[in-house]
Amino acid sequence: MAPRRPLGKKLFKSLLPILLVLAVALIIALGFIVYGVTRPCRRPYLVTPQSFTGISGRVLKVTDETWQNRDGTRARGWLLKGGEGAPAVVFLHKYCGDRSLLFNLGIKLNETTNFTILWPDLRGHGIDPPTSSTTFGNREAEDLLAALDFLRTVRGDSDSQLVGDRVGVYGVELGAYAALRAANKDPRIQALALDSVPADADELLNAAVREDVGINSTVLLKLSRMATHIYYLGVFENTSSCELAQGLKTQRVLLMAGAEAESLRQSTVALQSCFANPANLEVKTDLPLTGFTLPSATGEQGERYDRPVIEFFLKSLQ
Repeated sequence: MAPRRPLGKKLFKSLLPILLVLAVALIIALGFIVYGVTRPCRRPYLVTPQSFTGISGRVLKVTDETWQNRDGTRARGWLLKGGEGAPAVVFLHKYCGDRSLLFNLGIKLNETTNFTILWPDLRGHGIDPPTSSTTFGNREAEDLLAALDFLRTVRGDSDSQLVGDRVGVYGVELGAYAALRAANKDPRIQALALDSVPADADELLNAAVREDVGINSTVLLKLSRMATHIYYLGVFENTSSCELAQGLKTQRVLLMAGAEAESLRQSTVALQSCFANPANLEVKTDLPLTGFTLPSATGEQGERYDRPVIEFFLKSLQ
C-alpha cells in the first residue's frame, strides 16, 4: 500500500495554481501603478507667452527653446532674456505640473530685477514631453545642470555671453528636491528658493501612488516603491533632503511652506536644522498659500507670496 502524502503537501499543491494567479495579478497591478506614476498627468498649459500677451496686452520676448540633457535626451523650456551679464533664475514646477504654473512669478521677477528667466518642463511633464517618464528628482537634477549649460550658450544683443556666473533656482516639491540635488554638484547655483520640500524621493513616490491609486496602504506603498526602484535599474537614489542640505556651504536658501500641504510643511520645517550655515537660511513656513495654489491665487494673495521670493533673489544674486 502506497504511503499517504501529508495533508500540508496536498493543500499546497491544490493552492499553488491560485497562488501563481495571484502573484501574476499582483505583478501586473504593480506594473500598471509604476507605469502610471512615472508618467505624470498632463494638462493643457494654464498660460503661454502668446495667451499672456493676449490677456495683458504686453508683448513678451519669450522664446521656446530646446537643448540636450546630459543623458542624451531632449529638454525644452521658455526663455526670457534679461540684461547682459545679469544672473539667471530657473523655475522648476511640482510633480504633475508644468512650466506654465510658474510663468507669472517669473515674469514679475524679470520685470523687477532684469534677470534672465528659464522655465523648463521637467522630464515626463507638459504636453507631449520629449522624455516620457519622471525619475522623482534623480535625473531631473542632472537635467537642471544641463539647463545651466544651455544658459551659458545664450548670447545677448551684443553677441556676448548673456548670463553671468551666479544662478538662482526656484523649486516646488519635485522641483525643490531636484534643485537641492543639483546645488550639491554645481557652484553656479548660489540661491535656492524651495517651496514644500519632500523628505526624500520616496515621499514624492508615495504621494504619487496615493494620488494615482486612491489607496493609502502601507503594504501597497512599500510594494510600489520596490517595483519602481527595480524599474529604474539603479537610477533611483533615495537621498534624504536633510543630507542634501548638509552638503550646501555658501548657497543662500529660502525655505517656504504652508498648511495646505501639511506633510510637506512638516518635512520643510524639519529641514531647517540640517543646513550647515544657518546664517544663509531664511524660513517662511506659515504662508497662506504655496507654489501648489499660486496659479489660482488672487492678486493680493499672489503679491504676498511673490514679493518675498523676488526680494530674496534680488539680494542673494546681486
